[in-house]
Amino acid sequence: MKNFTESVPGFRKLVAGSVLLPGDPGYDESRAIWNGMFDKKPALIARCTSTEDVSKAVIFAREHQLPIAVKGGGHNSAGNAVCDDGMMIDLSLMQGVEVDADRQRAKVEGGCLLGAVDEATQEHGLAVSAGIVSHTGVGGLTLGGGFGWISRKYGLTIDNLLSVELVTAKGKVVFASATENKDLFWAVRGGGGNFGIATTFEFQAAAIGTELYTGPVVKRFEDTADYIRFHREYVRKMPDEMTIWMVVRHAPPLPFIPEEYHGKLVVLIPFVWLGDPEEGEKLIQPIRDFGETVGDGSGVKPWKDWQSAFDGLVSHGARNYWKSHHLKDLSDECIEVITTYAAKMPHEECEVFIPHMEGAPSRIDPVSTAFPHRNTPFLLNLHTRWQDASDDDRCIRWAREFHDATRPFSQGVYVNFLSEEGDARVREAYTEEVWKRLVKIKQRWDPENTFRMNQNISPTP
Repeated sequence: MKNFTESVPGFRKLVAGSVLLPGDPGYDESRAIWNGMFDKKPALIARCTSTEDVSKAVIFAREHQLPIAVKGGGHNSAGNAVCDDGMMIDLSLMQGVEVDADRQRAKVEGGCLLGAVDEATQEHGLAVSAGIVSHTGVGGLTLGGGFGWISRKYGLTIDNLLSVELVTAKGKVVFASATENKDLFWAVRGGGGNFGIATTFEFQAAAIGTELYTGPVVKRFEDTADYIRFHREYVRKMPDEMTIWMVVRHAPPLPFIPEEYHGKLVVLIPFVWLGDPEEGEKLIQPIRDFGETVGDGSGVKPWKDWQSAFDGLVSHGARNYWKSHHLKDLSDECIEVITTYAAKMPHEECEVFIPHMEGAPSRIDPVSTAFPHRNTPFLLNLHTRWQDASDDDRCIRWAREFHDATRPFSQGVYVNFLSEEGDARVREAYTEEVWKRLVKIKQRWDPENTFRMNQNISPTP
């Protein structure tokens, strides 16, 4: 790394945004990310307001041999949005959303959070198929794949990506779509931030209206194994319009959960139905009827409210460590492992998240994008979350042992749910065919591995 400080005044004049050095007002706020386990200190932060700013920042970093970290929402559990002694390119000021209601399209800047996209699209009764927490960054979620409540009907976020504007490793601005830089467009749909810094996305949106029938049904933890055996069969019979997930965690103090269950382990069954509420009610009733239901928060709710309903359970600043895989099935043996380890949950903020996938994404050719694991019915995410560093060892050990015990039932991993787990684990997010193609595209677009603060695809085979 070359001495760059004497060049900073000139760099500040080049960009419309701000350039922060350690000690500057706003530096600590800007370098902070969602996962409180990371306290890294960049040598400087470029708070960009435009694609041109991003281009100039990349060129400056290359000239001075500074490692680059890119912060959109800063929400990834691996903490790659910040680095020590390099440049953080902070996109969080780039929050613009433009909606073309007639064509049902949304153009979104690279620093946007999902809440901003929902706010803009819902004015027209539209939604982009994306994530489930409103303070998640659109950029990182999209580049890794992206799934949420309406993905079974409308596809993954990458399946609704029409075009993307990127700044390359050389600081050049390019566009990628089905007709322009097609290899790059293929790679950024699942390959993460390895190929450039995405500054603008254009999405196809879906007309879902502004209110949907949603809600969690709550079951006793004591009945978990029996319920999962029912759940694994029942949810796979559902039409694409119905999404039903499962979360094992300590019950939050929600008004529809009896007070005697607050803070106790329960099974939450959140769902979203894209259709007539009366029909959705009929489809959910067998879940209510199975075993004992101890709480029910079902009802017709504004989509924006539902999209932010879980924000409080994943607020910024806590310590987070995730382990995850796609599951080939919820076999009896797998269920036994899940219930055994869930009973030993090390902190009340931890959760075992098991979304049902399938639907529209599973009917897309697995090699048509860089997201090949489309045919597994379930996903398991061990969202280990706690507050004090003194709990690091026991929380991380629980997640790792739980993960190892469920490995025989797995097939690959969702790249956005990886923590810092090494190169071999990154490869498991892809099939061999997809990986080899990603390496070739990396060699073309970033042969020096400028963009390596990510779940990295090295240009060296």
